[in-house]
Amino acid sequence: MKPIVQISLDLTNIDEALETAALAMRAGVDWLEAGTPLLLAEGLHGVKKLREAFPNVPIVADLKTMDGGYLEVEMMAKAGASYVVVMARAHAETVKCVVKAGRDFGVQVMGDNMISTDMVAGAKWLEDLGCDFIIHHIGYDERRGIAAQGLRMPSPLDQLREVVQAVNVPVQAVGGLSLEQAIRCPEYGAPLVVLGAPLTIDADAFKTADGDLESSLRLICEKIHAYGDVPVGR
Repeated sequence: MKPIVQISLDLTNIDEALETAALAMRAGVDWLEAGTPLLLAEGLHGVKKLREAFPNVPIVADLKTMDGGYLEVEMMAKAGASYVVVMARAHAETVKCVVKAGRDFGVQVMGDNMISTDMVAGAKWLEDLGCDFIIHHIGYDERRGIAAQGLRMPSPLDQLREVVQAVNVPVQAVGGLSLEQAIRCPEYGAPLVVLGAPLTIDADAFKTADGDLESSLRLICEKIHAYGDVPVGR
């Protein structure tokens, strides 16, 4: 699988999200993510606006679904989402509902293993239930809270190779990656590279980061796309 660059629009204003998305497209980003803050602020309307502005670009709706899976997927699919996200900590029946709705409405499902007791087992469980992709995810509060205690901040890279080797579907790593770490994700066997806080979004204010974002994104995209094919599956 060729590497794919996804930008996480973890913003709370649709106008700023659209502006950032346009910049990202110019820089060579492949997929847009309607991040959870954007979905909370703008809901279905935010996804619809992104779809209207970018009719041919894959859009990930980071729902973090825990219950009511079928309806959530149906709503987002009809709004224009291409991918939806369900959590490994949800009940198996919820994951099954999300997968069924994905098949019924033509969207693919990303299973997020955040806060799984066993991150590798959580990823495999999601795949077994029918998820098309795995998000190997260390949460925002978890990372910051642990660091605030003076302890080492956990990283999705800690177990990324093990997750990749455990499943036969594409994997993406999410959770406070530095620029250098994000660019290296394909080396770990994870072809879906997500750019968000702190790379392109201010991690404290959830607004577009300062600086020449477009130039930075273009450089990142060029490096990731130059990697070549990434083997998927053990």
